[in-house]
Amino acid sequence: MRIYNTLTNRKEEFKPLNYPYVNMYTCGVTVYDDCHIGHGRSLYIFEVVRRYLKFRGYKVKLVRNITDVDDKIINKAKELSRKEGISLKDAFGRVRNRYIKSYYADLNDLGVAKADIEPLATDNIPMMVSFIEKLIEKGFAYRKGGNVYFRIRKFKDYGKLSGRKIDDLFSGVRIEPDPLKEDVLDFALWKERKDDEPSWNSPFGEGRPGWHIECSVMANRFLGETLDIHGGGKDLIFPHHENEIAQSEALLEKPFSLYWMHHGLLTIGGRKMSKSLGNFITLKEAVAKHSAEVIKIAYLSTHYRSPLDFSEEKLKECKRVKERIGVFLKQLESRTETQIGSDCKNIPHRFSYKEFDGLYAKFIEAMDDDFNTPLGFSVVFDIVKVVNENLDKTKQFFLEAQNLLKIILCIFSIEKLACYPTVEDINLSLPSDEEINNKIALRASLRKQGKFKEADAIRSELLSKGIVLEDQPTGKTIWYRK
Repeated sequence: MRIYNTLTNRKEEFKPLNYPYVNMYTCGVTVYDDCHIGHGRSLYIFEVVRRYLKFRGYKVKLVRNITDVDDKIINKAKELSRKEGISLKDAFGRVRNRYIKSYYADLNDLGVAKADIEPLATDNIPMMVSFIEKLIEKGFAYRKGGNVYFRIRKFKDYGKLSGRKIDDLFSGVRIEPDPLKEDVLDFALWKERKDDEPSWNSPFGEGRPGWHIECSVMANRFLGETLDIHGGGKDLIFPHHENEIAQSEALLEKPFSLYWMHHGLLTIGGRKMSKSLGNFITLKEAVAKHSAEVIKIAYLSTHYRSPLDFSEEKLKECKRVKERIGVFLKQLESRTETQIGSDCKNIPHRFSYKEFDGLYAKFIEAMDDDFNTPLGFSVVFDIVKVVNENLDKTKQFFLEAQNLLKIILCIFSIEKLACYPTVEDINLSLPSDEEINNKIALRASLRKQGKFKEADAIRSELLSKGIVLEDQPTGKTIWYRK
């Protein structure tokens, strides 16, 4: 397999650190609004990557973060606070919880499985504080007032991902003036508390983490010091991913990620998507109007590294493609007397007919070449052509056509054929932080009383709701959302 690595600007043979295990981290959503179709592309692309890697025999662990504290979330909370006359703290909680639920609903509607772990930034602030303290100790970070900044110039490799020279890094990029910085290029690791904004205690004073630090910390916590794959949109290369590399490698003195995958951005009719332009399309709107399968076919039509332009004409064509596949599936089922079904496990990967053996090899070659989905998806229509030219064949011929088609549709998650892994029903009833902490306190009390069965029941109950508990050597219990 070959993957285009943004770090080296070339395709490289894929060699994970600990074959067959693959540690993969992708940047998730910031929960201040409903997901739009650009988010959908990112979620779907890396789901296809995960499915294909699993199909090829890798053991993939995918972590996708959720940013649930950010200026945009706080600004939305301020609007809600003014509108409804409630405290900013309550408004912040309502905004955050509403859009976390909305995100999971979008995943479900699109037919994309949750990542193996989807940690919330706010669940990992103690680890971020510890990470920042170590950067200060090593001289890569410094305190100014209640803020902490990272010294960009001290990290000698800064700019290696984006390929920009350090003194030209911010050309054309708006920089917020900050007289506290030693250097205008330095970025915030910790931000001092303002007004009644959400804040957390730290040795630097009350405040909240900067955006970049959360990914470094959560990737390190859940996947280890060096990732195999780090993914995201091209808009994240600079400064977000550049800053992740700097702070991670400055502290750990190891490569942060072996391979960097970045997908192209999405436009609407050739224009950047924006609410002010009136062309902002949420994922909910797109799926409701066109169906998840049509949206996915549109995503597959362009190589993931290329820009993707959405238009009504394109979506109409994708709808015709979906209908054509659906008709063909029914024709195959009538000839094989076997429904293609939804169980994609244990599909035969060997074919006695040379036509299908060759098409299977074509599909594998396309996907092994940096996940070339347009070429890989075109094999579907190669199958249609071969079948239509051989309608006098035996039932076994059509069964093999059906199996090959099923492999491809499973990997691409088309026609609700769920596999690697199946999409589960998502429980949208998310317990609040307060409820979780109360449960942890009750569990601690039960353990002190020797009521371990009842304490274990609380752990299991929280786990069923996606809350994982970790008992620390100090006796403290920390938690995160899976």
